[in-house]
Amino acid sequence: MTNKELLSVAEEFGSPVYVYDAEKIISQYNRLTSAFKVNELRIHYAVKALSNISILKLLNSLGCGLDTVSVQEVKLGLEAGVDPSKIIYTPNGVSLEEIEEVMHLGAQINIDNLSILEQFGSRHPKVPVCIRINPHVMAGGNSKISVGHIDSKFGISIHQMPHLLRIVENTGMRINGIHMHTGSDILDIGVFLYASEILFETAQQFKDLEFIDFGSGFKVPYREGDIETDIEDLGKQLTKKFEVFCKSYGKEVALVFEPGKYLVSEAGKFLAKVNVIKQTTSTVFAGIDTGFNHLIRPMFYGAHHDIENISNPDAKTRYYSVVGYICETDTFGNNRQISEIREGDLLCFSNAGAYCYSMASNFNSRYRPPEVLWYKGKAHLIRERETFEDLTRHQHILEF
Repeated sequence: MTNKELLSVAEEFGSPVYVYDAEKIISQYNRLTSAFKVNELRIHYAVKALSNISILKLLNSLGCGLDTVSVQEVKLGLEAGVDPSKIIYTPNGVSLEEIEEVMHLGAQINIDNLSILEQFGSRHPKVPVCIRINPHVMAGGNSKISVGHIDSKFGISIHQMPHLLRIVENTGMRINGIHMHTGSDILDIGVFLYASEILFETAQQFKDLEFIDFGSGFKVPYREGDIETDIEDLGKQLTKKFEVFCKSYGKEVALVFEPGKYLVSEAGKFLAKVNVIKQTTSTVFAGIDTGFNHLIRPMFYGAHHDIENISNPDAKTRYYSVVGYICETDTFGNNRQISEIREGDLLCFSNAGAYCYSMASNFNSRYRPPEVLWYKGKAHLIRERETFEDLTRHQHILEF
């Protein structure tokens, strides 16, 4: 999308606004599927990254399945027309009742703790189940997104395999998949290759597997010249290891990945208008018409989003701290070198496709922004801006 096109979106739909480039999503999907030359590759998009139904429909049209973590995400997938057999459900800490609800919807169940595994297996031994293993591999760009280490709440420890196998034997349940996910923003493909050895060794203990799921966590570039996961190199090396495993296992199984950020992060732009330029004794603040209620990642993870002044891109650069309108510390970037910003200019945040709108809130009673999909050279509104009625819709107001 060009600056002119982005400015036209803000003019038509106002600011702040999220804009997603369909072509970028498609190209990322094609790049990933081209990297792995295996007998059967399945891509399950991680819905939690960006759950708009139009995005799910776009990915479904490409042949992509879904990775879900709640019954609500499963239902969104079904609403988008995704076949339930192409939806994998990997909850954490949910009730048995929710898992059974998803079971009745037809999605693939993935269980990550021994208690629920035993309960589910005892009640539904004929329903095939995938098991999420914790390989005890520390990986990820931030401690809050590293989920495969020994102290993680996710997965069944590889050291609990004897107990796990005993549950499977006692219940007579069938395990049709093995799964792991070590973290997000993984740069070193050696992490995947090392963890693959653990997963392949674990998989040999189950004789009815249909797939092996490596989760995801591929790192995307956040700024110009930034490094990223080398998908092509990972594809070559992991494909070889996977072929060796299938040969020793005695049959072909599917190789599964669950990318979220990798597919949608770079496709997203977040547009916000500058309300005020505020000069203090040490800092020049650019105060914009949004806050961490709409884009929490910088304050939550310390995440970096490139910020560009698309209203005045060719001007001399100055240093600004870009801040929001929330009544708390609310900083998107400190001392950023940006083309001279004037009140009324439009700023564009990059990498706004993943974990941005999906983590937005109504903090300070602000409305959540609209979402727009740029598809075939045209802007399509795929979610309306909230209104005051949305804030009060589910409140029961008492009279005093």
